[in-house]
Amino acid sequence: MTNFVLKTLANALALAVAWLLIEDIELTDSGDGAKAVTLLLVAVVFGLVNALVKPIVKLLSLPLFILTLGLFTLVVNALMLLLTSWLAGKLGLGFHVEGFWTAVVGGLIISIVSWAANLVLDRD
Repeated sequence: MTNFVLKTLANALALAVAWLLIEDIELTDSGDGAKAVTLLLVAVVFGLVNALVKPIVKLLSLPLFILTLGLFTLVVNALMLLLTSWLAGKLGLGFHVEGFWTAVVGGLIISIVSWAANLVLDRD
């Protein structure tokens, strides 16, 4: 359970950094408390998308991973961020990513920040 909470916090931090750095990633809730709750809920959705959908997409696109020497990971991360944005809209969460290239840059930022946050938070 602790691992899930730490990964969710790391994802929320990474999503917040992407939202702050990229103009086309929108968080429409008003008030800092509402934005924090929305980021945590979107982080849970993002974690579920990465746990359930991403492995299937990676398996189906394995030849593209091999052909591009792993660079296709950027595209898969962007697609997972766009899927999270779509699901957040369906769930009534105020989070939206506008466009594929925004999702590519956002996915890159989220990957780097999430990796660093997990490194700091996951100390035994």
